[in-house]
Amino acid sequence: MNDWLPALAATLANGNPAVLLSVAHTVGSAPREAGATMLITAEYEAGSIGGGQLEWLAASAAHSLLGVDGPPRLLRFALGPSLGQCCGGIVWLIAERIEARHAADWQARADAVADGQALARRLASDDLASRWQLLDPPPVDDGTRLQVSGNRWTFTHTVGADDFPVYVFGAGHTGSAIVRALAPLGARISWVDGREYLFPNEVPGNVERVVTDTPTAEVRDAPPGSYFLVMTHSHALDFEICAAIFARQDFAWFGLIGSTSKRNSFSRQLTARGLPPERLDDLTCPIGVAGIQSKQPAAIAASVAAQLLQVRETRAAIRQASHPGPDAPPLSSLPRPQ
Repeated sequence: MNDWLPALAATLANGNPAVLLSVAHTVGSAPREAGATMLITAEYEAGSIGGGQLEWLAASAAHSLLGVDGPPRLLRFALGPSLGQCCGGIVWLIAERIEARHAADWQARADAVADGQALARRLASDDLASRWQLLDPPPVDDGTRLQVSGNRWTFTHTVGADDFPVYVFGAGHTGSAIVRALAPLGARISWVDGREYLFPNEVPGNVERVVTDTPTAEVRDAPPGSYFLVMTHSHALDFEICAAIFARQDFAWFGLIGSTSKRNSFSRQLTARGLPPERLDDLTCPIGVAGIQSKQPAAIAASVAAQLLQVRETRAAIRQASHPGPDAPPLSSLPRPQ
């Protein structure tokens, strides 16, 4: 989800400036969320802030910054008939030129985010450039805010905030398909199995292969807010992993592959071990969105990926609702840049 970071470092290293386009705030229906970022260079573009006429016009404005040394700009687009789009919402974008002389700094930042740190950005209306700071460990909240006071505004954004840590236990056909489905969606995946030969030689940068005979230790070490998917080759091992997950109460979601019969069997064993019956509601089994009956690994993976995205979106909506006031400025309070 942060492919623009290494691309930016490479562009600057070649002596070329670039422009970052970032969604600062949205009202109503919009094609991308606040924090979405796109890289504009003289030769190519990386990422997207929504596509269509919005992206074309915003990219044109960004290209105009490549040839001049100017301050960041706040751009406003109404997604209506005048723009040739029918979303109906409004989008504010930040366009900022990044100079080639900062190549070493950006390479260090890209490497740090790839290693699990986060990058905090702060830009105010009277600043000549954003201020960037490395955060370790990364926060759970993505920290994207546009705060407004009169004609002044401040934009803050956290790149690499790890709000989607997923632990997949099992490297069989279905586990492999689920990892392939989740990897492009921004998940930071820990893929756990004791059989090293099952793992592919190459995996995406946001996937870590964990070869271990003690998968329950990975459960204990997982950060709060983790998503757990249990689908090993052994029902006995599945059960021990489930018991370890139930020992925690701070996970975002917990799914177990299997039938209703498997769920009932595990439920009886878990309650016999002392698990309060009401805690069984924390377990999702069978997994996947309703209405998909196919047992093909790719179909299961698509269904499970959709289910995890639903959970993640719900949690994000709840989190956003807890930040009222200046974090969600009313339409009339936002400036209209020239």
